[in-house]
Amino acid sequence: DDVSALASGLWQRLNQWFGRFAAPADEVLPVRLGGTRLAATGVAPSRAQGFDQPLVWVTVLLLLWGLVMVYSASIAMPENPRFAKYTHSYFLLRHAMWLLLAFIAALLAYQVPLSTWEKSARPLFLLSLFLLALVLIPHVGKVVYGARRWIALGPLSFQPSELAKFTVLLYAADYMVRKMDVKERFFHAVWPMGAAVAVVGVLLLAEPDMGAFMVIAVIAMGILFLGGVNARMFFLIAAVLLVAFAAIIASSEWRRERIFAYLDPWSEKNALAKGYQLTHALIAVGRGEVFGVGLGGSVEKLNWLPEAHTDFLLAVIGEEFGLIGVVLVICLFLWMVRRMMHIGRQAIALERVFAGLVAQGVAVWMGFQAFINMGVNLGALPTKGLTLPLMSYGGSAILVNLVAIAVVLKIDQENRSLMHGGRV
Repeated sequence: DDVSALASGLWQRLNQWFGRFAAPADEVLPVRLGGTRLAATGVAPSRAQGFDQPLVWVTVLLLLWGLVMVYSASIAMPENPRFAKYTHSYFLLRHAMWLLLAFIAALLAYQVPLSTWEKSARPLFLLSLFLLALVLIPHVGKVVYGARRWIALGPLSFQPSELAKFTVLLYAADYMVRKMDVKERFFHAVWPMGAAVAVVGVLLLAEPDMGAFMVIAVIAMGILFLGGVNARMFFLIAAVLLVAFAAIIASSEWRRERIFAYLDPWSEKNALAKGYQLTHALIAVGRGEVFGVGLGGSVEKLNWLPEAHTDFLLAVIGEEFGLIGVVLVICLFLWMVRRMMHIGRQAIALERVFAGLVAQGVAVWMGFQAFINMGVNLGALPTKGLTLPLMSYGGSAILVNLVAIAVVLKIDQENRSLMHGGRV
């Protein structure tokens, strides 16, 4: 009997030892044993199991590459009389300062459990509505290029529409969790969420900022779809949104002109007007060919291509790094979106629906905005004022993007802890 007990204990120890190497922690889905979450490998409970380091390094790579490209794209701007008071490193230093602030904010956000984000979803959404309304007040909202989108905070400016993207995401995920039992009934499940997005849209169009409204609408639609809303309801909502956006474009003369310029940017009428940015972006990408002209060698950034350090940063990347640089940027964003989707699926498998929808919502947000920006820079889509996430100059966007990614990393950390029998 003693020998049998000894052999049984040794066998269990060996199973535990080799089970640690059988499958990575982030690939093991949980099973329920006696109402308690345990990892399928039988590893002893652990409080913390780290976070997704590859996702961190891809994010850091995009941030650092973006910092270099913002400096390269903006270094010649002081030669323009409009920016004569700026130094050659003005945008570099401000971008670096925002990166530091964003890093601190991301560290703080990483400390917040997902349960706290879930409880705060509705108050944060109301806060973003207040800020969107506040920015429209004269002498409070800062006007740049005819759009009132920023609130001055001393030497810095904050853009509430960037915060709204994150808060709408949290609100939509929380809403779907609360309305799971009525998601097959249109008016009970979708109408309140649609009304909330419509209010945000009215405030954004008053700035005006149709680009941010498009991103927020897609985030809400993505979470509705991922949350399991009936397919017929989903396509009905999508059709309503398409009709609404078409009506908005048709009712605005300058938006119609942008569409016509996109269809024929090289015409004599458009090349020096609404099609000017697009034509020079295409010239920049064309000059880069396969291998690019080299870092710092761009000609279009020499005050030919407007907003080269913000909306059209990818065109400068295409000119200086060529097709290889553009493909690398696309691949990095594709990997990031895929990884976030994987983290979201893991959370849902662990019955953490809110956390899963948040992670997948961030993936939809980053992927869609990057897709629109790349399409505009490459001439595949009409010109739209959206920056390239994590890379373009823009402090508010960088800060909110890093906070969102920190929340995804927290979701991954909590997933790993649960799969090892720990708690969150």
